[in-house]
Amino acid sequence: MDIGEKIKRMRIEKQLTQEELANRCELSKGFISQLENNLTSPSIATLIDILEILGTNLREFFNEIDDERICFTKDDMFETEDEELKYTFKWLVPNSQKNEMEPVIVTLEPGGRYKEEKPHEGEEFGYVLSGAIHLHIGDKHSKVRKGESFYFKPRANHYISNAGKTTAKVIWVSTPPSF
Repeated sequence: MDIGEKIKRMRIEKQLTQEELANRCELSKGFISQLENNLTSPSIATLIDILEILGTNLREFFNEIDDERICFTKDDMFETEDEELKYTFKWLVPNSQKNEMEPVIVTLEPGGRYKEEKPHEGEEFGYVLSGAIHLHIGDKHSKVRKGESFYFKPRANHYISNAGKTTAKVIWVSTPPSF
């Protein structure tokens, strides 16, 4: 295991500079640089402090099994349906609620709509795969057609609807997860 490289990768994932990590651990920037370049080794206590700042612990850090999945099949996806509102909702990534973003596919039958979401932190993005939808944000609404997308900060109640005569299908990504 390349300890220095793994610490560097984790630091970059947390969007920390060497100096920021060093300050949080009460170490020098030079020590972090040497550690990441495998020119020095930390004591166990120092390594524990660094890992705590990076959001992990010794056990997770030294676990060589990388169980993070990158690719998912149809069998991994979960689908639910609301016959009253005339939509089907498919989670594309299992357990995506624990991630920073949550991609889904919403299929709206003619006259269908997705339930109204309350304002929340983060951002929302959607791409219309087929049909056309109306995007409702607060008192405003916009028509979004096949091949078009939407992007907004959800600071007001929001939902999508299908006023057309054909089925509409939308890839919708929310960060943080809110579905």
